Amino acid sequence: MTTLGSAGHEAPAAAPPVAGTSAVGPVVSDGSARGVPSRGRGRRRWALPALGALLVALVLAAVCFGAAGIAPGDALAALAARLGIGETPLGRIDDAIVADLRLPRVLAAVAVGAGLAIAGAVMQALVRNPLADPYLLGVSSGASVGAVLVLIAGLGVLLPVAAFAGALLALLATLGLAAAAGGATPTRTVLAGVVVASAATAVVSLVIFWSASGDAFRQILAWLLGSLAAITWPSAAIALVGAALTVPLLLSGRMLDALALGDDAAGALGIDARRTRWALLVACALVTGVLVSVSGAIGFVGLVVPHAVRLVVGASHALLLPASGLAGGVVLLLADTVARSAFDPRELPVGIVTALIGAPLFAALMLTGRVRT
Repeated sequence: MTTLGSAGHEAPAAAPPVAGTSAVGPVVSDGSARGVPSRGRGRRRWALPALGALLVALVLAAVCFGAAGIAPGDALAALAARLGIGETPLGRIDDAIVADLRLPRVLAAVAVGAGLAIAGAVMQALVRNPLADPYLLGVSSGASVGAVLVLIAGLGVLLPVAAFAGALLALLATLGLAAAAGGATPTRTVLAGVVVASAATAVVSLVIFWSASGDAFRQILAWLLGSLAAITWPSAAIALVGAALTVPLLLSGRMLDALALGDDAAGALGIDARRTRWALLVACALVTGVLVSVSGAIGFVGLVVPHAVRLVVGASHALLLPASGLAGGVVLLLADTVARSAFDPRELPVGIVTALIGAPLFAALMLTGRVRT
């Protein structure tokens, strides 16, 4: 079978793991999956606190950084004043920049990055393919159809709603096609996702070729490349809801570890492998649909971040999933800060920055044998 990589290209499915290995790392004699040697246990212990502290520091720095530089203490005081604590030391314009422009965008970047990284780690485990990412079931392409249609119609205010509706319809089409083909097994579901994604991409291309021009074309291009430039508090709230929906995925770590040992071993532990895979695939698709409805299809975060994090924390999903979420937030926040600042007053779509970072990093992981195929 074939699956899709981050940029939508087909990639061969990985062969099933051989005895003594899993899709995410070697299985040692005590039944645990580990991706780093025992001397790295100290690194694993401190990974989550270190990533959490780094993320908090970067959030504050991103809120302060920009064309209008603002001191961290003033930014914190301004945000506290919005909560009714004290008074803001900033003028009206700087206060609005911090609380109404930068903060929602920063929170959305963290939420989208975290959600995509977690969904990517889960997808890679479920389909046993190192090229799997959150867009595997066609939800991103479906969201693109909804987004392009409303932008062509000049109804940009409906963009998040239309994009999520498109993502949901794509998911339903994927599940319906898989069921009609003989049952919604994980393999058929992934194949159906490839079909739906290809059809949706063709529709998007046709609409752009036939109707897009001027401002509509630029808006469509920015959305398809992934952008957080239009984030407001309502859209940031949607992104935070999408991140909150990853909680069931975060709690699935032990089940994913059991599935990595094989379906028979998972069954011996009381886990219905088929039903668990199907439920987690749908959960990943729903999370991804919510996130791309506000950010567009931002590539490489869900593909590369789990691989990089696995080198530090190992392959046990109980630690890999939360660490991937924190690292995904860090990566996308850094990428978005670069996207809005590097060429000021012009702004890059953040998807370009993640591709420029992610492609060389993934190539380096491949060349050093860190990506298991």
